[in-house]
Amino acid sequence: MSATRPLDSAQRTGPGRPFPLGPTICEEGTNFSLFSANATMVELLLFNGVDDVAPSRTIEFDTERNRTSHYWHMLVCGIEPGQLYGFRLHGPDDPAAGHRFDSQKVLLDPYGRSVAVGKNYSRAGGCRPGDTAATCMKSVVVDPNRFDWEGDAPLNHSFRQTVIYEMHVAGFTRNPNSGVAEGKRGTFVGVVEKIPYLQKLGVTAVELLPVFQFDPQDAPDGLENYWGYDPVSFFAPHLAYCTDNDPQRCMDEFRTMVMALHKAGIEVILDVVYNHTSEGDERGPTVCFRGIENSVYYILNQDKAQYANFTGSGNTLKANESVVKRLILDSLIYWVSEMHVDGFRFDLASVFSRDQAGEPMIDAPIIWEIDSHPALAGTKLIAEAWDEGGLYQVGSFGPDKWKEWNGQFRDDIRAFVKGEQGTVIKLRERITGSLDLYGEGDRPTGQSINFVTCHDGFTINDLVSYNSKHNEANREGNRDGTNVNHSWNCGVEGPSPDQAISLLRSRQIKNLLALTLLSAGTPMLLMGDEARRTQGGNNNLYCLDNETSWLDWNLVSRNAELSRFVAKLIMLRVGTEIQSAGASLTLEQYQARAHYEWHGIELGKPDWNPDCHAIAFTLHTASLRRLLYVAVNAFWGTLSFELPKTGVSGLLAWRRVVDTSLSAPDDIADLDRGVVITDARYIVNARSLVVLESTLT
Repeated sequence: MSATRPLDSAQRTGPGRPFPLGPTICEEGTNFSLFSANATMVELLLFNGVDDVAPSRTIEFDTERNRTSHYWHMLVCGIEPGQLYGFRLHGPDDPAAGHRFDSQKVLLDPYGRSVAVGKNYSRAGGCRPGDTAATCMKSVVVDPNRFDWEGDAPLNHSFRQTVIYEMHVAGFTRNPNSGVAEGKRGTFVGVVEKIPYLQKLGVTAVELLPVFQFDPQDAPDGLENYWGYDPVSFFAPHLAYCTDNDPQRCMDEFRTMVMALHKAGIEVILDVVYNHTSEGDERGPTVCFRGIENSVYYILNQDKAQYANFTGSGNTLKANESVVKRLILDSLIYWVSEMHVDGFRFDLASVFSRDQAGEPMIDAPIIWEIDSHPALAGTKLIAEAWDEGGLYQVGSFGPDKWKEWNGQFRDDIRAFVKGEQGTVIKLRERITGSLDLYGEGDRPTGQSINFVTCHDGFTINDLVSYNSKHNEANREGNRDGTNVNHSWNCGVEGPSPDQAISLLRSRQIKNLLALTLLSAGTPMLLMGDEARRTQGGNNNLYCLDNETSWLDWNLVSRNAELSRFVAKLIMLRVGTEIQSAGASLTLEQYQARAHYEWHGIELGKPDWNPDCHAIAFTLHTASLRRLLYVAVNAFWGTLSFELPKTGVSGLLAWRRVVDTSLSAPDDIADLDRGVVITDARYIVNARSLVVLESTLT
C-alpha cells in the first residue's frame, strides 16, 4: 500500500490539541494525540509504503509546543486518509522500574483506526534489539465518515428474543466448498453472502470471534494464529478479513456486513479482548503499549521486570487504571457509534475485577462505567466471568445488565447427557434458568447465556465422538486445551462406520441441542454444530487456520436433517415462549409464572437421587396458553413415563413435537402438527428426549 502522495518536507505543523486521542482529520490536515507520562521525546514517523525501510519524514514533538500534561499532540497539515504512520518514543529503558522505552521500535497508535500489515512483517523483529521500521505493522489514517449507513442502527433485540450463533468470520466461508467467490472467502463480505443460511436457521444474533487487528504470527512456529485472541489494536478491524489490503475498504466492508445483517434482523455481537495484548511477557515484541507506557498499561509483578499473567497469554492489562479504562470505554463507544455493533462478549472478563496490583476487588470501576455509560445504554454486555488466575465469578459478575457465559450450564448438561452420577438436580437448575446462580435480587430472565459448545473446546460432534482431546497438530505435545470435557465417544474413539454408534451419536447431539434451546436463559450455538462440524478431536484450534477449523459446507448438505432439527427447535422455543416475552419479569417471577412441575416415571414423583438418570417436567408457559411435557432419559434402557391426563382443566390432547430417538422427519414436528398421543404413558427410548405439547382452551 502507498500513501496518498509523497510528502513535502516543508509541510507545516501546528501545536494541535490533546483531545481527542488518536488521529483526527480536520480541514487543515490531521491532528495526532498520544498519551505518555514518562517519555522524554516523541517522534511521529510518516511512511509512503508499508514495507519501507525508513520513514519519508520524521517529525519531533516539541516538549513546550506539542505537549500538555501527559499528552503529546500535533497538527500536521495536508495529511489525508491513507497516510501510514507510527511513533518512536524515547525514555528510560529500566525494566526494574517498569519502563521499557526503546527508541528503535516503531509503535502503533493505541487509538489508530486502521492497521497496515506488510509482506515483510515480523513478530520476531519486535522481540530483538534493532530498528523495526521495515518489519512492523503501521497505523493508517482513515476517514470514519466515508460511509452511507442508509439509516441503519443497532437492533436492540431483547435477550428474551435472542438466539446467538458463535462464529469465526473467516472460518465461516473460507472453505472452497462454501460457494462464496474466491476473492470473498473468509471476509466480512463473504459473511453477507451466507446471511440467507443464518435466516433459515433462525438465529437472531451472530457472536463474532475477535475482529480487532491481531498478530497472525502469535502462534507456535510454522502455524498461524486463527482465533485472534491477541489484539494489537482496539479500534482497527482485522485487515485479513478484507477483500484486499486497503484499510479504508476494510472498515467499510465491516460496516457493509453489519448493515446487511441488520437488514436481515440479525444482531452483531463482538468477542472482545480487553484483558491482554499480543505483546506477551518480557520476551514478547514491542509493538505498541509496552513502548509507550509499559507500567501504566500492564499489571506488573512485585519484580516490575515481570508481567502478571492472569490471562494465560503473558501479560494482563491494567483495566482499572484511568488511562486504560478510558481506552476501553472509548473503544467500545467507537464500535457502537461508528461501526453500529449491537453488543460485546468480554473474553476473560474477570480481569476487570482486578485492581492495579492484580488483586480482586469489589465493584470494579471499569465494570460499572461500562454498565452505566449512556452511549452503551442499549448495548448487549456478556461476560466470560472467569480468568486464568483462578477468579471465577459465574453468578456474581457485575450489575444486572451484564449477562454471563454460563460455564456451569455447559458442564452440567454435558455430564447429564453423558450419564454421569449426581447430575439430575443440577440439570433441574440449568433447565429453569440457573436460579441457584442468578436467583438473588431482581436479576432478569436471560441472565444466563446457555451453551454446551463454543469455539474453546470440542464441537458437538466431537463431544460425542472422543473421550479425550487430540491436539497434537498444535505442536504443544497435546498439553494445551482442557482435559475436563465431560465427553463420551459412544464406544469408539473418533469416526466409526458402525451404524449403531452413528445413530447413538446423532441422538446425543439432538439431546444436547434440545436442552440448550428449551432451557430458560439465552441460548448460544457454535458455528457448524447444526451440521456436525468436526475438528478431529482437537479442542483448542487457536493456531490452525485450515480446513480443520473452517466450516465444511458439504457437511451442511450431508446433515441437512440436523440443520432442520435445529431450525425447528428454535421455532419451538419461540412458539412456546420458553423464555418470557415480558421485559419486566425477573428470573424468580418467570419461574413462578411459568410454573414447572417435576416428575419421574410417575407423575409428581421426581427422583433426585445421585444415581438417577431420568427426569420429566411439565411447563406452563409464561402466557399460560400452552403446556409442555418434557421427558429426558439419559439411562441406557427404555423407560415408560406417566403422562398428565388430558380432558381435564381445559387441557387438550397431547401432541408429540420432539422425540430424539426417531429418524427425520419424525424427530421433530411443527407446533400443533405433531402426532396425537392417546396412551396414558409414553415410552422414552434409551438416551433420548421427548417433548409433548398441548394447548389450553
